[in-house]
Amino acid sequence: MNALALTAIFRTRAWYRFSRNPLSLTGAAIVLVVTLLAIFAPFVTPFPEHAGNLVDFANSDRAPDGRYWLGTDGVGRDYLTRIIYGFRVSLILGVVVLSIAVPLGVGLGLLAGYYGGWTETIIMRVTDIFLAIPALVAALAIMGFLEPTLINAMIAVAGLWWPWHTRLAYNITRSVRTEDFVVACQVIGASNAHIMLREILPNCVPSILTKVTLDMGFVILVASALSFLGLGVQPPTPDLGQMVADGAQYLPDLWWKPVFPGLAILILVLGFNLLGDGLRDMLDVNL
Repeated sequence: MNALALTAIFRTRAWYRFSRNPLSLTGAAIVLVVTLLAIFAPFVTPFPEHAGNLVDFANSDRAPDGRYWLGTDGVGRDYLTRIIYGFRVSLILGVVVLSIAVPLGVGLGLLAGYYGGWTETIIMRVTDIFLAIPALVAALAIMGFLEPTLINAMIAVAGLWWPWHTRLAYNITRSVRTEDFVVACQVIGASNAHIMLREILPNCVPSILTKVTLDMGFVILVASALSFLGLGVQPPTPDLGQMVADGAQYLPDLWWKPVFPGLAILILVLGFNLLGDGLRDMLDVNL
């Protein structure tokens, strides 16, 4: 049986495991729907202009009704519109953070696991130092020195997320660097870069893909926490964490103001977690 047939069988079995798990399908559906809403927000939201610095005091603090399904905020802006635009901000932040952290972390993990020696010692000890600091605490410390903007929030979170991927890539690299296919490449004179990128890295991809999906939820949660504390995205840009913070002071009378953005964060994080669990089972990886 050739390699293409084996690959087809593996993909069929993997998809069968994924499709038989209703929670995984639920997570995939949530992520797909939220992503489509975020992409087409100007076309699917009832009041796109409410995503900006609009003021309509005549409709301020309206409870959910037939016109404003999720109510309005203190200046009359539609909550449904701002939550959907908040999804867009959260997804952009998560994608950018992981686009920076994953290549950096995986590259360092490959170097440490393949070369060993002083390279391994230096990289992994620095990684251990970063892992010892809680991500949210470190992000708060970094944002204390920076202006609270979306870009700075991305930098703060990305600067703390790479060690997890360094540790993951390092462990996988150490486990496969003595395998026969790696030794064979070394014997025929293949370069170290070729061995790391073409032989070892593909073995890391399933675990990295699963962790990236799980990390999206955690990154969004940390970013929302920063915004809740006033250190993330600033008004008038819609942000779920900032909307929860603004509405919390009006409980229990204006209950919809913190409840609906909070539920939006819950649904988004839950979707990525369920999808990540499904990918882990589908690809049969251990994290």
